[in-house]
Amino acid sequence: MTFYDEFEQRSADERAAWQARELTAAIKLARTTPAMASILQEFGQDGMTLDLLAALPVIRKSELSTAQRKFPPFGGFTTRPPHEFENVFQSPGPIYEPGRRGNDWWRLGRFLFAAGVGSGDIVQNCFGYHLTPAGMMFESAARAVRAAVLPAGTGQTELQVRAAADIGSTVFAGTPDYLKVILDKADEMGERLALSRATVSGGALFPSLRQSYADRGIATTQCYATADLGLIAYESQAMEGMIVDERVIVEIVRPGTGDPVPEGEVGEVVVTTFNPDYPLIRFATGDLSAVLPGISPCGRTNMRIKGWMGRADQTTKIKGMFVRPEQVAALVARHPEISRARIVADRSGEMDLMTVQLETDSEDAARYEGTVLDTLKLRGRIELVAPGSLPNDGMVIEDRRIYE
Repeated sequence: MTFYDEFEQRSADERAAWQARELTAAIKLARTTPAMASILQEFGQDGMTLDLLAALPVIRKSELSTAQRKFPPFGGFTTRPPHEFENVFQSPGPIYEPGRRGNDWWRLGRFLFAAGVGSGDIVQNCFGYHLTPAGMMFESAARAVRAAVLPAGTGQTELQVRAAADIGSTVFAGTPDYLKVILDKADEMGERLALSRATVSGGALFPSLRQSYADRGIATTQCYATADLGLIAYESQAMEGMIVDERVIVEIVRPGTGDPVPEGEVGEVVVTTFNPDYPLIRFATGDLSAVLPGISPCGRTNMRIKGWMGRADQTTKIKGMFVRPEQVAALVARHPEISRARIVADRSGEMDLMTVQLETDSEDAARYEGTVLDTLKLRGRIELVAPGSLPNDGMVIEDRRIYE
């Protein structure tokens, strides 16, 4: 068994001592940024410990968004001015994220290494390169493990198949669902692909979908990463939970608070990153997970989490894109004849489906297609229902998918 670096086999005491030193340095550095200086004004003393971390305030994405409107583009959370970053990205919201080239800035190389990707591979990178950072995140990771990259991006499935067949792509990188689209198109075209591994993120990897890829000889592993934080946790080939990245601290807290929950209890994932360009201290992801006991059978000794278990709020991810309650409110506001709306996420076979239920007397669903695409950034089936017929439970996004 080989490892990415010596960090992966540290003892619990060694890791805790290193994290305490890094945390002290990260908080001092964060206090040099306008936003974090305000948030951490009562903290940042020498000798920070992991126990003291829980006393610091939690930063939520809504605060980041508000700060970015006041102090564009990064809200005062970075230690560098915007022009010193090689890239500026825009995620739905909009939220703006910085990016740097070189040295695997988002740290996803650790994930690709654990998946068995290396210098003999060609990675077909089907994450988007337009505005959002996922494409660059995985390209940076591939460079870190010395793999070649086909920057395929999203869409144009027939061309994707043609390229994979012609150049012999061995690794797929993209959302879990999209690999099935490519494989089905390859079957239709009569092409045999050389893909043997899939490294996925940006959506739920359902067990049935993973098994369908395994039946084709493709070993699939997933990681948990965000544009703000980079790699948070990842699967190894042991595929027993997700191992926390060595350069972050992950806490599981009671949703809506910053209070850590007992090991094994489901709570919200809160992450502290030691990125010197973009130090985020106790950044709440809005995702739910739980700590797994013990260490991975692969020999990596860091804490493990169960992976993504839903959202702490109603925000959910459909077809790899977040859909948020404020987007649903914007949809309703665009059409006075709509009294309420509800987004339903479901599955058909191995694909995500989105149904947009609208309370209205209108009988013309087509008139809302453009607004749905504009506000939700996704296409979905539109279902018109009578006013007063949706449940009066305050829910605007309902996720009916089963994650077990």
